[in-house]
Amino acid sequence: MRKYRPTEIFKTYLLISVGFLLLNFGCQSPNTQSTTLETTRAELIQNTVLADAHPIAVWSKSNPNATEAILLVHGRTWSAIPDFDLQVEGEDLSLMDGLVERGYAVYAIDGRGYGATPRDSTGWFTPDRAAKDIAVVLQWMAQQKIWENPPHLFGWSMGSTMSQLTAQRHPELISSLTLFGYWKDSDQIFPDEPSGAKPAMSPTTAEAAASDFITPGSISQKAIDAYVKAALKADPVRVDLNRYDQFNELDPAKVTVPTLILQGELDPIGPTATQAKLFTRLGTSHKQWTVIPGGDHAAFMETPRAYFINSLVNFLAGVSQVRK
Repeated sequence: MRKYRPTEIFKTYLLISVGFLLLNFGCQSPNTQSTTLETTRAELIQNTVLADAHPIAVWSKSNPNATEAILLVHGRTWSAIPDFDLQVEGEDLSLMDGLVERGYAVYAIDGRGYGATPRDSTGWFTPDRAAKDIAVVLQWMAQQKIWENPPHLFGWSMGSTMSQLTAQRHPELISSLTLFGYWKDSDQIFPDEPSGAKPAMSPTTAEAAASDFITPGSISQKAIDAYVKAALKADPVRVDLNRYDQFNELDPAKVTVPTLILQGELDPIGPTATQAKLFTRLGTSHKQWTVIPGGDHAAFMETPRAYFINSLVNFLAGVSQVRK
């Protein structure tokens, strides 16, 4: 029997291993691409949806195996990309990426005057207009006919009240409603606000961009700096919002879809008393109120990010299970 030297054995092993890897690579099916999502970010796509002939920017990222979709609605000052897709080298902060990794197709709207969506001829943004635009985007998403159920709707801060208004008017368009950083006391009534004033169009500031990061040590200074840079680039001029009296239409009892309330433990903008009124008055029996430990008004891109995403996804999965 021939005796092999150690170097010959190593060369043989190396050739077999390389051959196996080449064969395996050549036979990969397209479905195996989904396993690379942890190291390769899903492509960010800018879509344009017309609402009463006005172009609305809708950003999207998707898991290739997604069977359900969610629409994210940003807050008062900053648009979708700084809020929901912040990219910082060496850190995972994007809510869109986090939901894609959990199997969803994720969409995020820029309201009128925000990000890539221009102002309309009035120069103003109103709750009524926001709800109408959100409904149009939800209808556009449904028309793609690739989802098992209607999209889920997620609203943050001012976007939470605009999302609630949409859910009250169009419950048929959504599978569930998630409200995070909910700011409005359910007993609060705004006075009638006349139209016709001239929009201020004030410049935004770095101080304002950093103001949502409340809890010391919950996010790196590198990430805060990246957020400030992205926010000022996307939204150099503060959007002018009026007709707060349109929020008087909000009535938790008229929310009939499954609803999740997410509250940051340390969020002064969404205090417990406000969430309690909202939760107890919701018109749906399928409801959940989750407090994010250590979280504040921007919890989904801070230290509690994993807890936040798990809480959100577990609720969405439960809703989908009930619908089957």
